[in-house]
Amino acid sequence: MLRKRIMLVFGLVLIASMVLAACAPKPPATPEKVEVIVTKEVTVEVEREAFTTPHPILGDLRVRQALSYCTNKLDLIKAVYPLIPEDQQKTLILNTMMSNGHWAYAGDENITIYPYDPDKGKALLEEAGWTLAEGATYRANAAGEELALKFTTTTAAFRQTWAAVLESQYKTCGIRMLRLHVPASWWFGDTTGLARRDFELGAYAWVGQVDPGGQTLYACDQIASPANGWEGQNYPGWCNEAASAAIKKANNTLILQERIDNYRILQTEYTKDIPTIPLFNRSETFATVAGMLNFAPTPGQEYYLYNVGEWEVPGRDTIVLGFTQEPASLFGLVEDAFVAQLALYIVLPGSITTLNYQFQPVYITEMPTIESGLSINNDVEVKAGDKVVDANGDVVELAAGMKIINAAGETVEFTGSPVTMKQLVSTFKYIDGIKWEDGEPLKSADFELARKINCDPESGATSFITCNKTANVEFFDVGYTHTWVPGVQDPLYFVPVWGTYPSHRVIADGRMLKDVPAKEWTTLPEIAEKPIGWGPYKLVSWVKGEKLVYEANPFWVFGAPKTPKFVIQIITPEAAEALLLGGEVDVLASETLAGITETLGKAEAEGKIKTYSVAGATWEHIDLALFIR
Repeated sequence: MLRKRIMLVFGLVLIASMVLAACAPKPPATPEKVEVIVTKEVTVEVEREAFTTPHPILGDLRVRQALSYCTNKLDLIKAVYPLIPEDQQKTLILNTMMSNGHWAYAGDENITIYPYDPDKGKALLEEAGWTLAEGATYRANAAGEELALKFTTTTAAFRQTWAAVLESQYKTCGIRMLRLHVPASWWFGDTTGLARRDFELGAYAWVGQVDPGGQTLYACDQIASPANGWEGQNYPGWCNEAASAAIKKANNTLILQERIDNYRILQTEYTKDIPTIPLFNRSETFATVAGMLNFAPTPGQEYYLYNVGEWEVPGRDTIVLGFTQEPASLFGLVEDAFVAQLALYIVLPGSITTLNYQFQPVYITEMPTIESGLSINNDVEVKAGDKVVDANGDVVELAAGMKIINAAGETVEFTGSPVTMKQLVSTFKYIDGIKWEDGEPLKSADFELARKINCDPESGATSFITCNKTANVEFFDVGYTHTWVPGVQDPLYFVPVWGTYPSHRVIADGRMLKDVPAKEWTTLPEIAEKPIGWGPYKLVSWVKGEKLVYEANPFWVFGAPKTPKFVIQIITPEAAEALLLGGEVDVLASETLAGITETLGKAEAEGKIKTYSVAGATWEHIDLALFIR
């Protein structure tokens, strides 16, 4: 609470009347007005807005720098990928959110690099007032408060392994790291953990994508808080105006060099301010039983289940995938956990794939690029009051004095006279024959419902960037034409915008799904626990804490999947390898395996299993809480 001292002023008008004797022969005197000022000092409790108070430890840049210097990233990598040669281990180290070979990497000369240097880290902590008393293990400030920070992450064996190494590294610098390994369902829940910025040091991975994106992660207006309904994924609470403008511009141009230049600005500011400590790229590891066919994890494709309908083990009618983390919900709009997205992907797959970092259509007829003719970049005239995207990448109502980018690509100041800007329009056509698992054909109402829910602030969605940048959508039987706001030049304009929900579905209380308010969706069993889809499988049961059971979708547009049944088995990290080697689990994937262990290597040599290693774009990092509630 903030205490504000307020002076209250009371103006009292006292009327003094002359009291005259009843028998007095003269008329009564005119009353005299006397003003008396009385002051009183009171203290009023005023609620401070949440997350506006700098963290007492992490709010100091010197401490964040010290944490970076005290982090030996190579040793963390060695802990989880011990069998990878050291020269390959070094290539996994990250200096920013981009890997060194990525087209958007800023270059070492444009960023601040923090090599492992515990002596430099200790000196910075001393400078910040965190001293180490003689004989003490951990540092303290002048008030005697210990330098201790809570470190929160999941219970996954992978993170327990490298977190233990990090804890030892920080201890060397006099920092006590209090490790909290929590259920993924809480850490990635839509109303808990990360989504509510409930951490000091928070470790997790952002799943790599074909395009760097990043606007919801680094823009100032994407800082999740109670004031904005927890919109955005900028969990550290980092607001750097130059970086915020750059990330918006990087995601609003079709010119590659402009994207590169703006990503460079982002990384320069990011490494200077250190809202996050980037650690390393994941080396994605998979293992299957021997003889499994068509299992093909591929670089660039984050969802290795992209071809799950083709998986098979000859002579088997069921494939079992082991998860060491159980999804909290299958409402993909609000559930961040990768295991939840995977479990949903089996019934409701993506419309495209990104194998080897190339976009390929699967459920749409073709990618609607400008070259294909399914997208056009029109010249349109805009005037005062029109909704446009300005030169900073923000959606605004156009007014005099604003800077915009005209159709010629020039940054100009709007004076009030009409200006011509670019406006992207893309048509997404879905292939014929797609049906929901209950036999109902996919239709325009299903796309419309998706847009309605995804853009409703009460749905629990974490970002409305796409909704805000949309000028119009025209839906037709199996697709839609999407018109962006003038000024939007999203480099991924050809990627499907809206998903689908079964508008026709009747829920338990008799209502149709299309009539259920968005605020109810996060707790709606038909969405969170029993979603239906049009993919290769349908979810038939979810035994909490045990397994999710799927059966072939008889209406899948590509015919019957190779294996009739599919099961996600919830297992413990300690038992994962033994279950695979014992034949009780057929597949262990990158969200479970930390790397190829000696046990797995030996089993593969004996012909019992097959392992896969894929260079991934998914990256491990630690978010730093810059502000407290």
